[in-house]
Amino acid sequence: MFKKLYDRVLLWSKHRNALTYLCILSFAESSFFPIPPDVMLAPMALAQPSKAFRFALWTTIASVLGGVLGYEIGYFLFDNIEPWLKTTHYWENYTKAIVWFGEWGFWAVFVAGFSPIPYKVFTIAAGALNMVFIPFVLASLIGRGGRFFLVSLLIAAGGEKLESNLRRYMDWIGWALVAIVVIGGIAYKMMK
Repeated sequence: MFKKLYDRVLLWSKHRNALTYLCILSFAESSFFPIPPDVMLAPMALAQPSKAFRFALWTTIASVLGGVLGYEIGYFLFDNIEPWLKTTHYWENYTKAIVWFGEWGFWAVFVAGFSPIPYKVFTIAAGALNMVFIPFVLASLIGRGGRFFLVSLLIAAGGEKLESNLRRYMDWIGWALVAIVVIGGIAYKMMK
């Protein structure tokens, strides 16, 4: 089952419009969409290792532009979205982001590029907290760029050997991830 899905994602990653889709996904994820661009960047870098850094560059640019939209949402619309935000699972992450901004300022955005907290939470928080715009953009470029270039570098360096090993163990990896999500969900419900 997972091998078929994996093969399909690799096929999509070779589509003539794949870079456009990657940019749209990267832009949307930085401001409102829940799926990170890594799910498309990694297979694209794997399918075309010679273009991995090009993909990382475009992913970074689109992500930072999406982050600017997230910043604007926080700056101009936070009062309107705050009641809704409080009803979602993002509220806890938003409060963590505020604490991080209080402790680290500029570095909070940089670290957000690598953290498990969704980047969109930091972009909206940066706008809501009136973070100075230019440092926000610079931190986003460095943090997001570092993450996407690292992913591309690791995937491209692994090349065909990584691809064949991934494909061979994809069903095991897929079921292991399903088990982790189920166990995590059960643990979360038990703690509540």
